[in-house]
Amino acid sequence: MSLTLDTYRLLGRSGLRVSPLALGTMTFGADWGWGADTDDARKLFDRYVELGGNFIDTASAYTNGSSERLLGEFTRDNRDSLVLATKYTMLRNPTDPNSGGNHRKSMVTSVESSLRRLNTDYIDLLYLHAWDFTTPVEEILRSMDDLVRQGKVLYVAISDAPAWQVSRMQAIADLRGWSPLVGLQIEYSLVERTSERDLIPMAAEMGLGVIPWSPLANGVLTGKYSAADLQGETITSPEGSRKSVALAQGSLTERSLRIAQVVQEVAADLGRTPAQVALAWTLQNPAVTAPIIGARTPDQLEDNFGALDVEFDATHLARLAQVSAIDLGFPHDMLARDMTRTVINGDLKVQARA
Repeated sequence: MSLTLDTYRLLGRSGLRVSPLALGTMTFGADWGWGADTDDARKLFDRYVELGGNFIDTASAYTNGSSERLLGEFTRDNRDSLVLATKYTMLRNPTDPNSGGNHRKSMVTSVESSLRRLNTDYIDLLYLHAWDFTTPVEEILRSMDDLVRQGKVLYVAISDAPAWQVSRMQAIADLRGWSPLVGLQIEYSLVERTSERDLIPMAAEMGLGVIPWSPLANGVLTGKYSAADLQGETITSPEGSRKSVALAQGSLTERSLRIAQVVQEVAADLGRTPAQVALAWTLQNPAVTAPIIGARTPDQLEDNFGALDVEFDATHLARLAQVSAIDLGFPHDMLARDMTRTVINGDLKVQARA
């Protein structure tokens, strides 16, 4: 079924309506050497909103705060019609150890800074950006709930955290009547499918909409790299190089290039671009609400929009699944064996939940 940006979806266990593609703004601002300047960022924002897009993703750390500042300018006239999502956690002042982390002080001061930069009274969706392995979950949840009760944040979510911690947090929030988590932002693409082991099933079970970041695997799935890009390369490539980011994050490997080749072949069969195929693949997972697109140019953005009306047949999906397959590991592989299922269920014909 063909989608459009205004084919809105509910985010997790909330009534919040969001577009099926989120506009990522880590590219807003040239502070990091490869982003879009103010004029180009404005064009990207305006085009996304013009087509009905309403789900904007940023973070306090993106482009040293420029991303939030630019969004504060761009949203002056239509703030209430947009769903602004930002994140806290990353260190904002290298000389202040409390300016980063998951704890209450970091959360509150980061939110106050984000509100000023975004030029708004409230944040629609606040993510914990990355797990710090230090802060008690009760402190995180109670602090989030306080911000919701104050009206500074409407919904809360989490990014880049272990599945068992997220499920534990959701259970505690439910038991204590605190604001539940409604979104889970994770890396997810044909190159990175390990979240299918526990994170994605957990999100579906606990009521969190999955928001994939890097659905194009740092550009690898667009077909822009080849085996020559691996020759003699290290993660110490010049600062500002997109290839250095792909290498540093492990997206550019021999395996990922094999996957990218099949993506290109499927794209050619469908008369589509590789980026459209890779993005559309993430939307095949019913747990996914909206992958984040991180275009730097208007042409890239328009190309990404084409993912919404890609239609696969079973053969294409099978080829993509085969080349990108992962081992689910224990206990999933063991529980999927015919012998195990027979021992558990005998001759019963049990319809499994989707």
